[in-house]
Amino acid sequence: MHFTNTLNAISQAAKQTLELPDGWAQGRAFFGGFSAAIAYQHAANAVAPEQQIRSLTISFVGPLAVGSVQLSRRILRQGKNVTQISVELSQNGEVGLSALLTFGQSRDSVVRVTDTPLGQLPSFEHGFDMAKAEAIPEFARNFEYRVNVGALPFSNRQERKFGGWMRFAAEDHSISIGLLLGLIDAWPPAVLPHLSRPAPASSLTWTIEFPEPLSADRRSSHWWQYLAYIDYAADGYGHTHAQIWDEAGKLVAISRQTVTVFG
Repeated sequence: MHFTNTLNAISQAAKQTLELPDGWAQGRAFFGGFSAAIAYQHAANAVAPEQQIRSLTISFVGPLAVGSVQLSRRILRQGKNVTQISVELSQNGEVGLSALLTFGQSRDSVVRVTDTPLGQLPSFEHGFDMAKAEAIPEFARNFEYRVNVGALPFSNRQERKFGGWMRFAAEDHSISIGLLLGLIDAWPPAVLPHLSRPAPASSLTWTIEFPEPLSADRRSSHWWQYLAYIDYAADGYGHTHAQIWDEAGKLVAISRQTVTVFG
């Protein structure tokens, strides 16, 4: 089932049951980027369109599985300019994902710092197609990747930068925050190239910020740039940040993750 079909099935109700589809496994769990997109869409359905998503913080509390999941939304505060919402995804009475989302309306301000770094990755034609690598998780086959910064996962390369180009393999829609969340989280943790053999790793927390609304002319089938940097990694945890740009090099998101790695 396509990513977009599931997001479109989310209603306006504060509580509802949704089916997590096959084809999106991440080890023994459901793909975290997909569940994050579901949490976002569930919250966005309760917010006026003039209030754009500004930040999203997620705790991946426990693994979700394919099948029925319960969505629960609570509006913490709804003001003229800013709305804050919490969302939980649960199965069998246990929380698998907890999210805090902040939406804000644009307003006049004397503060304006917009000279953000441009995306200048090497051309995607020359990157390595990560989807052809061995032992990639099931969900990754829904994407196309070109790795051209850093090294491949489990290559025993001690580099701090990791990234390249990405797009959906079979989705062709105007880009949305939900689709973008799936793209961004499709990348393996930046610490994995440091390992010499496959080992489990997963996101523990994820905070992502959106400087301004996405351009309506950009699509999920277009190429997007991703570059992650390891700030610190030790004792089974890694702390990374990443920037995401569209194909033209315009910054569209800023991401920070705490990841666990068992290797």
